[in-house]
Amino acid sequence: MTNIEGKVVVIMGASSGIGEATTKKLAQEGAKLVIAARREDRLKSLVDSLPSAEVSYAVADVSKKEDVQAVVDLAVEKYGRIDVLYNNAGVMPTAPLSDTRFDEWRQMLDINIMGVLNGIAAVLPVMRKQKSGHIISTDSVAGHIVYPGSAVYCGTKFAVRAIMEGLRQEERENNIRSTIVSPGAVTTELYKTINVPEDRKWVEDLMSKGGEGLSLKASDIADAVAYAISTPETIAVSEILIRPTKQVI
Repeated sequence: MTNIEGKVVVIMGASSGIGEATTKKLAQEGAKLVIAARREDRLKSLVDSLPSAEVSYAVADVSKKEDVQAVVDLAVEKYGRIDVLYNNAGVMPTAPLSDTRFDEWRQMLDINIMGVLNGIAAVLPVMRKQKSGHIISTDSVAGHIVYPGSAVYCGTKFAVRAIMEGLRQEERENNIRSTIVSPGAVTTELYKTINVPEDRKWVEDLMSKGGEGLSLKASDIADAVAYAISTPETIAVSEILIRPTKQVI
C-alpha cells in the first residue's frame, strides 16, 4: 500500500470490529494513529498488541462533542496535523417502528449521526487551515436500501450519506476529501446492540456464515479504508459499497 506511511489518522470507534481491524491495518502500513472508543480496556489491549506501531489512545463517547474534540486536540498536540479522520462508531438496535423504542431511536441519532457531525466539526478547522485532509465515515448498505425492521437505522445511515456528500461539495476547494464506506453484513459485535431477541439471533447466525459468502470480515472493510486513504490527493473516492457475494440486498 502506498501513501499511508507517516499519515496522522484519528479513528473513532476503534475498540473492536472494523475500527480495530483498521487500526491494525494502518499500523502495519506505517500510519501514526490516535484511536478512541468508550472501552479503555479494549483500547489499551489493542495498543499493547501493536508494540512496534505509533499508536495513542483516548477514551471518548462520540455522542459528546467535547470528548471528540479532546481526541482531535490530542492528535494535533502530538503531531501538529491530522491527515485522516475515520468516523466509525455506530449502533444498530433494529426493531419495527410499531415497537416505539424511543430510547433506541435517540441512541442511534446521537451516535450514528451526531457522532459523525461531532467528528466533522472537531476536525474541519484543522483541515481547512492545512488546506488538506480526508474524512471517512462508516455508512452501510442500509444507507442505500431501506428494509423492514430497520427504518430508523436506515434513516441514520441515509443521513450520513447525505452529510458526507454535502461535506465533499462544501470543502472540495479546501482540498478536503470525503469517503463513505458502506458494508453489507460484517462479522463484528454490532449485532450485540440489537435488543429484540429473535432479530439478534438471526443476525448472530448470519455472522457465523462468513465462509459461505454471507458475511464479510472486519479486515475486508479495513482494506477498503486503506485503499481510500492510499489514493493521491487529486482523487476523491466518494463511496465504497462492499457486500458479501451472496447477500440479497
